[in-house]
Amino acid sequence: MITKLVIQNLKARWVRTLLSALVVGVQVMSILTLIGLSRGMLQQSAERAKGSGADIFLRPGAQGTFSINTGQVSEKFVPFVARQQHVRYAVGVLIIPLKAVTTITGVDFNELHQIAGRFRFVEGGPPRGPDDLLVDEFYARQNKIGIGQKVKLLGHDWRVAGVLPGGILGRFIVPITTLQALTSNTGRISEILVKLDDPGLTDQVVERLNEVLRGNLQAISMTAFVSQFSMNNIPELKAFITVITALAVIVGFLVVFLSMYTAVIERTREIGILKALGAKPLTIVDILVREAIFLAVAGWLFGIALAFAVKVGVTTIVPATLPVINAPDWWPIAAAIALIGALLGAIYPGTKAAQQDAIEALAYE
Repeated sequence: MITKLVIQNLKARWVRTLLSALVVGVQVMSILTLIGLSRGMLQQSAERAKGSGADIFLRPGAQGTFSINTGQVSEKFVPFVARQQHVRYAVGVLIIPLKAVTTITGVDFNELHQIAGRFRFVEGGPPRGPDDLLVDEFYARQNKIGIGQKVKLLGHDWRVAGVLPGGILGRFIVPITTLQALTSNTGRISEILVKLDDPGLTDQVVERLNEVLRGNLQAISMTAFVSQFSMNNIPELKAFITVITALAVIVGFLVVFLSMYTAVIERTREIGILKALGAKPLTIVDILVREAIFLAVAGWLFGIALAFAVKVGVTTIVPATLPVINAPDWWPIAAAIALIGALLGAIYPGTKAAQQDAIEALAYE
């Protein structure tokens, strides 16, 4: 009976119901899109690291921290590392940030080929000259770039020699000597990629390299390195998501509060009739709480649908800039956030309705 009454109340004011659910849906969509974008960018970075084919990374700094480096390491370490037991290849890499998390990577392509194996090109082929550039397919598709075209990065004109599938080092790969000269990093690199003759000895070699390079470089296995690409390892991102989640709860609270409060004012006489018929205060609160839950659930479903639509639109229009992925494990969390905001918003209007005097409510015009 109560559920039927709730549905009829919402249907009678369908415009307000729809708008309230849509606003809650936008709140849910914002959370899911933010999580999907964060994970997409981290997942893409992890796939690029795996695409290098390295078994071990040698980088400055602590092992437990994710960071983007510039030229902090002397190239002289590369031959030293290459001479270590079980090391088949060691390749120096220079990583230069461009904007946001987009980077340009300098490397000797022939040496990288030894570590990563045979490359599959979507278009074109390997670089032949000092100004040749390899781009990934997402950037090429987003910016409609073809083989032989010029791309200006770091104030330098590069010629697109090849288009690689996503998942190999960075968005752009260029000859390391040219990049070093452009960025005043001659003789300097960001990290060293290490390929072993037996990947099964990775942990043993990591321990050995950390002993001989203590105070200079930190060795980390591919498995451990990829595990760093997690939101839990980026405090700033965790804090940002927490703030957005808190704002989402506040928005949900305000939307439902306004909707329920207006409903109470508009239905003052109806509430009086219910009380005159013997409805208890708890019954009145129950009606409003159920309406709030309905708005939250409808908004949650709207939000999931909107998140899918945003993902399709973003990955179609700007696949290189915003790599969004689905985050179904966050659907229950988003539902809980929507419900919390809705229930908080229903508390005061529900209490106000329950406390109304039946005679005064019947006399209300």
